[in-house]
Amino acid sequence: TTGATTNSDSSATIESMEDNPDGGCHIYRNGYYRSDISVVEGILEVNIIQMTNIQMTASQAENSLVDFVVTCQGSLPTDVCTVVSDPTCQVSKSMVCDPIAVADECLLTIRRAFEEPGTYCINITLGDDTSQALASALISVNGGESI
Repeated sequence: TTGATTNSDSSATIESMEDNPDGGCHIYRNGYYRSDISVVEGILEVNIIQMTNIQMTASQAENSLVDFVVTCQGSLPTDVCTVVSDPTCQVSKSMVCDPIAVADECLLTIRRAFEEPGTYCINITLGDDTSQALASALISVNGGESI
């Protein structure tokens, strides 16, 4: 079916439909259209600026805890995800996502637990409604001491 309509700015819009062998229907529209585009800054960059081992007593030493101090540029994030992988960054071992509240400067500390000593690849992703940015690092966890 083909038809023509006229809209308020006196330009013609042609609309056509055709049946397909797959049972669907395609609609083709030709004419002038208008849309608004909003450009947002987004999270531009993430940096892990410090990794610190948290010293625990012998009775608490089930997991090794490491604090990651992270900064970012651009808009303020609303959530953080941490993926811990093998040293090649290919095989994921765990993933944790948390909502965060950052006031006016993007500087935050993320604490993560490591169940056993070893070398890990860590990916920290900061995100908001419109963007994400990632920082990666290799970390060596040696039964309570990290390098």
